[in-house]
Amino acid sequence: MGKRSDIVLAACVVSVILMMIIPLPTIILDILMALNLVLSILILMIVLYTKKATDFSLFPAVLLAVTVFGLALNISSTRLILTKGAAFDGSMIRAFSSFVVGSSNSMDGLVVGSIIFVILIVVQVVVITKGATRTSEVAARFTLDAMPNKYMAIDSEYSSGAITEEEARRRKAEVQQEADYYGSMDGASKFISGYVKAGIFITVVNIIGGIIVGTVMHGEPLGSAVNNYIRFTIGDGLLSQFPSLLVSTAVGIVVSRAATPGDLGQEISVQFTRDARIYWIAAFVLLGLALLPGFPHVVLFGMATLVGYYAYTISLKQQRKAHTEAVEAGKTMKPKEDTGDMPPIVPLDALSLELGYGLIPLVDKDKGAELLERVQGVRRQSALELGVVIPRIHIIDNMALEPSEYCFKIRGVDTGRGKIRMNYYLCINPGYVKEELHGEKTRDPAFGLPAVWISDEKRDEAERLGYTVVDPPTIISTHLTEIIKRNATEILGRQETQAIIETLKKEYPAVVEEAIGTKALSLGEIQKVLQNLLKEQVSIRNMVTILEALADYAPLTHDIRFLTEKARQALGRQICHRYADENKILHVLLIEHSLEQKIVDSKVETSSGVVSALEPSMQRAWIKALNRSISAIQEHGYLPVIVCAEQARFLVKSSTEREMPELVVLSVPEISSDITLESLGTIRLE
Repeated sequence: MGKRSDIVLAACVVSVILMMIIPLPTIILDILMALNLVLSILILMIVLYTKKATDFSLFPAVLLAVTVFGLALNISSTRLILTKGAAFDGSMIRAFSSFVVGSSNSMDGLVVGSIIFVILIVVQVVVITKGATRTSEVAARFTLDAMPNKYMAIDSEYSSGAITEEEARRRKAEVQQEADYYGSMDGASKFISGYVKAGIFITVVNIIGGIIVGTVMHGEPLGSAVNNYIRFTIGDGLLSQFPSLLVSTAVGIVVSRAATPGDLGQEISVQFTRDARIYWIAAFVLLGLALLPGFPHVVLFGMATLVGYYAYTISLKQQRKAHTEAVEAGKTMKPKEDTGDMPPIVPLDALSLELGYGLIPLVDKDKGAELLERVQGVRRQSALELGVVIPRIHIIDNMALEPSEYCFKIRGVDTGRGKIRMNYYLCINPGYVKEELHGEKTRDPAFGLPAVWISDEKRDEAERLGYTVVDPPTIISTHLTEIIKRNATEILGRQETQAIIETLKKEYPAVVEEAIGTKALSLGEIQKVLQNLLKEQVSIRNMVTILEALADYAPLTHDIRFLTEKARQALGRQICHRYADENKILHVLLIEHSLEQKIVDSKVETSSGVVSALEPSMQRAWIKALNRSISAIQEHGYLPVIVCAEQARFLVKSSTEREMPELVVLSVPEISSDITLESLGTIRLE
């Protein structure tokens, strides 16, 4: 079948070229002219129903073939008209000339037909062909200019692992095909332009040559020769220019619809029916014109009625669509009906946010959905600060909550909640504002600080006084940030740990292999070390350093506490720089040696690990002394940081965890060489 099609194609090309030399019978000419007209219509229809311009990749070659075919028909028809004269019997040409000029031999019809033909030629040359040619040039240039950026975008996606190598190659091939296509269209559009110019030249030759041949060679009267040859020329010109007009229109559509791939009719239907207001305005304008004197009232009233009716139907369609979307949105907010098929496990969300119905506007896309953007920002910021990619936060409504209440849950357990007053702002005194702000007193849900609810009118006043003013989305996102920081240990499960390791394995396979090899640590042990680090707000983003430290000490012991301390020491520079000032000075509290030794001696092994177990009286005295020292340095604006011996660090932290969970405790080996220590005092028992 493929060989036969090649033979047929070659025969057609040779036949078209021979048509320019060998005279054709009029019946063959009529058949070929009808075929040319049908081909032009088919090309236009293919273009209209092609969803992507490059899907019709043969279009440039087809343009060349159609152009040569049309020129061959022009030459053949010219030969027959000039040789037969008044006896020319081409049915297609005579039919087209009669349609435009008329069947009578009146001069009026001839003049009108000539004018219409000239107008058609002008429209073809000045408007359609020139516009299509210019659009082809611009499309080709911009497509070629955009190629490097498209290649870079594909390479970037491939490097990030978003697409496979096969997908990257396929996309690059599409980009290259698109560039080749528009480059070919730029050249092929010149065929149509040249064809139109050649058609004008052939028309002039037909008229002048026909009159000369008719009067000199055939002995026809001048008036008869002018009438006959102009009629035949107009018919011949229409038969050649009308298919060319269709093809030029197809070229213009192809090169101008690059920004709207897809079904053209469907796109027109969508884009012209988006808003009923424009049709209402058009209907009222037509109605206004109909009321003016001298205008065709019946026509304008009729058009205004039709346009108004169309605007009404669009309005109904938009209302039905909005209602359907609202119903669908309501369905997604409601629990699904019980079908009787229950999965063996109903998993809990790692982190979810439940809202009372009064807070639903915060996540409504029609009203900006500002809270959704804030939540995405919190997830990104947490990933950068803690090194933990927070799973997608499931936001749902909960009718059991008060309308203005929200609640955070970690794996189904209530972790934090608060109340929001919509269209109000929460004002928090940063500590130095003396003037009181009147409003509804409350507490900040994230930190428990005293706060005041104020209306929008008082916002400027509160900011001038120095209050921290936050809106409802900021309140919830700030609370979410604190929830993540305090509970990152629970969020980091084994599946998340496995995902971190798999990602790291692509770039650092040797480190991962050594840390999780046959004789090294298990996934659960690495997870516990990471959880211990997160528990004290130590970022695990530097996983390479953490795994290297674990790989170094895993052959010695699998004790989680010991491995955690070694991981902290490997991250010493990161930890110290977090608490040091801009001059790399770390202001610390020390522990009296005898007190530190008592804490070390209180070590007790339990099922959950090593903990400090001071006697109750000693524990109270230790916490009291610690509170006294911390209060003293906080008055000077310093963050309380305790430095102690390596063997005491974990025990000091465990002995203060209940009363002071935010206390920072560092060991001496964690202090990096570029940090200067400045002692602010020593903690002693009274």
